[in-house]
Parts: sequence; C-alpha cells; structure tokens
Amino acid sequence: MAGSSTQIPQTVTDDVRTLIAHAGIEADQDLIARILATGIGLGLDPTDRLDLKITSAALTEMRAAFRLFEPYRDVPKVTIFGSARTRPDDPSYLAAAAVAAALAERDWMVVTGAGPGIMQAAAEGAGPDHSLGVSIRLPFEEKPNAIIAKNSRNVAMKYFFTRKLMLVKESRAFVCVPGGFGTLDEMFELLTLQQTGKAEPTPIVLLDAPGGTFWAGLRRFVDEHLIAGAVISPGDFDRVLVTDSVDAAVGEITDFYRNYDSLRWVKGRLVMRLQTAPTAAELDELTERFADLLAGGRIDATAPLAPEVADDDRLALPRIALRLNQFRVGELHRLIRALNELPSAAAEPLTPPTP
Repeated sequence: MAGSSTQIPQTVTDDVRTLIAHAGIEADQDLIARILATGIGLGLDPTDRLDLKITSAALTEMRAAFRLFEPYRDVPKVTIFGSARTRPDDPSYLAAAAVAAALAERDWMVVTGAGPGIMQAAAEGAGPDHSLGVSIRLPFEEKPNAIIAKNSRNVAMKYFFTRKLMLVKESRAFVCVPGGFGTLDEMFELLTLQQTGKAEPTPIVLLDAPGGTFWAGLRRFVDEHLIAGAVISPGDFDRVLVTDSVDAAVGEITDFYRNYDSLRWVKGRLVMRLQTAPTAAELDELTERFADLLAGGRIDATAPLAPEVADDDRLALPRIALRLNQFRVGELHRLIRALNELPSAAAEPLTPPTP
C-alpha cells in the first residue's frame, strides 16, 4: 500500500481490499489498492483543496484517455505536432496532411491535439478512421475539428501535463511541423525524454514545408550554441531527422522499425526484440562497434527471459541482450539504426510495429 505522512490504519487497508474484491476487480489488485490508498492518504494529510482538485481531475482525465486509446492498443500510432494557426493554403499544412495520409495508408493511426491548423491537416490526411484526438480546454480554443469529432475519437483535457502524457505515451513515432511555443515545448520534451532514457527510442521528424528553413534554423542554433556551449553532447541531435520531404519523413518512421521492434529491461539487462535474428558474425561486429555503449560483456542472442515469458511479451520474436552503460542510454538510437542496416534484416518492415 502507498505510504503518506499519516499512516493508514490496517483496518482501512483491509477495507480497501474488500472493496476491490466486492467491485469484481481481479487483475492488478495491488496497483488498484495503491491508487485508492494514495487517495485516502491525501485525505489524511493536510492537503489543500486545490491540490485535491488537481489530483482528482488528472486521474479522471487519464482514465478517459486510457479508455479512448484501449481499442487501438495494437495499432501503431504517430503523433503530429504543429501550430493551431496554420492556414489550409500554407505549404506546412499540405505537408502535414500528406505525411499523415501516407502513414495511414501503411496502417498507422495519427494522434493530434484535435484542434485547427496543423492538427486539422493531419486529421484530414489520415481520415476519421485513422485519427485520434487529445484536446485541451481553453477559453479561446475551438472545439475539436470536424474530422476528429466525426467518430467521437477525442478526449478533452483540462491540464497540459495529462494531455502531453497521452500525446506521447501511445505513439511510436513523432512528426513536428513548424509551430509556436506549444509545438517547441512538445518537441523539446520528446528530445529530453529520449536523451535521459525516460522514453523508448522512437523516430522524431522535424518536417518543414518544401524549401522551408524553420527547423534548419533550429539545427543551426543547436550547432552554434548548445553543442558549442557543451550543454548537450555532439550527437544528441542526431536522433532527429530535419527534412522538407514527405517521402523522407515517412521513410524515417517506417525504416526505424524495419528490423527493430521493441525493448525491455530485465534485471539490469536490456533486451531488444527484432524482426529477424542477427547472425553470429553480425553480433561479433555489433559488440565491437558498440563497445562504448556496453557496461561489460557482449551483445548476444537470447531466448525470451523469464519475466517476458510470464507476461507473454512478444515471445515469437528473436531478441538480443546486453548490459548497457546507463550514462549512454540516450545513444540507443545508434544501435537501433545499426540493427536495421544488418544484411540479415528484411528489406522492408515486415509488419507495422505495435506496443
């Protein structure tokens, strides 16, 4: 049970577990008990009413969002960020619609903030059957755009932090189209999450309009100030593709999963699931090439580990295992790209990736 500054009486703990059983909840009872116990702890603590309102609203919004995404859990998703102010005749609008349409044709769903501008462009490109929306309630913001509203595939959030969680949590690729503070905030959070290993490596595309220089200006700033000032590492921006080509953007996303599928940590070992198994010679070459990322040992093929078997976690896929230097976690995209380029890897993605 979750702790707090005030100890929860054992009788209350027992009552919580009885309540869970009476509700008919069978799976993950320990986690449900922890959630309820945390709520009781907040009531026992001298918690400000505003803090309680924030907690209650956030949990309510997260439940609504989880329910929205649940039917599409096995469908790969790409989140497209961009300005709400971009007009339909803007080249960036057309580029966002084109990349969304191309990915929808490849059985990806497109997630947006459900508003106007680039968000509407992406939803139009993907179509209502391939679109999901996570909107924000603002006094000056329009209602969800007509594409998202058509199938009622939208959840409205009061708080930006819960909205940002859902815009990132379910997606395995991201496209950022020129925008303002909100777009830049979302883009930099993506980079921070991957640099620090708080999110799995995913493809991130900064898509300009044809001939545009918006993101090229950002790259120049990164090179001239962030890298030159040693506040980021020289390779930190390498995980991002800056392009004005819709085809290159789509290729960056689909090729990222040409061989790589997913990863999982198991007791200090990093397990990477693949579409095709590397040869022994390829594993030797990878071990030598990426020795700087290892905390010892080598990169080896492995059968599914016990926790993976217990969770029935992608057991049909071949996998490799290694001990990663945790200080180099932000460079995992380098290893993933190398795995995708192995001679043993398929020429095309075998199936769309799923969570």
